[in-house]
Amino acid sequence: MSNITRRSMLKAMSALPLAGVASALPLTARAAEFSYKYGNNLPLAHPLNVRAHEAAKEILDKSKGRVDIKIFPNNQLGGDTDMLSQVRSGGIQFFTPSSLVIATLVPVAAINAVGFAFSDYGQVWKAMDGKVGAYIRSAVDKVGLYAFEKMWDNGFRQMTSSKAPIKTDADMADLKIRVPVSPLSIAMFKALGAAPTSLQFSEVYSALQTKIVDAQENPLPIIQVAKLYEVQKYCSLTNHIWDGFWFIANGRAWKRLPADLQTIVADAINGAGLRQREDIKKLNDSVQSDLQSKGLQFNQVSADSFRAKLRSAGFYKTWKGRFGDAAWGVLEQAVGKLV
Repeated sequence: MSNITRRSMLKAMSALPLAGVASALPLTARAAEFSYKYGNNLPLAHPLNVRAHEAAKEILDKSKGRVDIKIFPNNQLGGDTDMLSQVRSGGIQFFTPSSLVIATLVPVAAINAVGFAFSDYGQVWKAMDGKVGAYIRSAVDKVGLYAFEKMWDNGFRQMTSSKAPIKTDADMADLKIRVPVSPLSIAMFKALGAAPTSLQFSEVYSALQTKIVDAQENPLPIIQVAKLYEVQKYCSLTNHIWDGFWFIANGRAWKRLPADLQTIVADAINGAGLRQREDIKKLNDSVQSDLQSKGLQFNQVSADSFRAKLRSAGFYKTWKGRFGDAAWGVLEQAVGKLV
């Protein structure tokens, strides 16, 4: 599937059984030698699941039925915290947490989510395919997990609100905003003067609907596929954080695979990740107009006031100290000086 559109993704979604993508995989004549579970928190229509399905099929075919990865999307196996625990214990073998989720276990993994660090995708992939990504993968390995080389895209995050447009840092004052379960996100929004609340993604829609929070922040494709436009009125194009998905494996399960099968699995997953990046890029080119047609009102912002507020609040200095000089150094090699 070289070209992904919303229509083709919805068609793919409707063609798959409610039990999940897993049941759509080809049946083998005999049980696979390695039968693994992969869980994620995204709807079937999201490019991550479309491309993961392709990767699972490629792995099944190229391994001649020896490796069968069953996919459980849309929080079927629990929320992010649940699945992170399961992949550590071996209850599931694969999981795609965002940086902010895996950072609850590997704190340095959140370094790519430092507020207003990246100006564009050129800087993102220079960092994550280079020294920053290598530094994080090494840290992930130390907690018994294996991170594949190519990170999958979750996109630049944008802020939405049901109250009023967010135009400058002053509009953040006391704003009740949902953020991921992430110390870095909480710290950033507190530094901006907001009142952040950490909730799992599966709780976001209902929290917005019932006014537990008035605002949230996510990439545009997530806002679209999760239908957050139904419970939000304004979207500010802040690009305040870039986040991605680490495709991780349980370390023991990964080591049990013979070298030839590791190569097949890694090639398929990394290749699918590169295609998923292109899918997100294409979606970002068209999703704004679709969301506008659904009633979401957009406004542009300048990052300068937000970055100045974070700097004056000591946010960058604090997190440089927490991540350490080595990690901060490889980040600034890619994005320039932040402190």
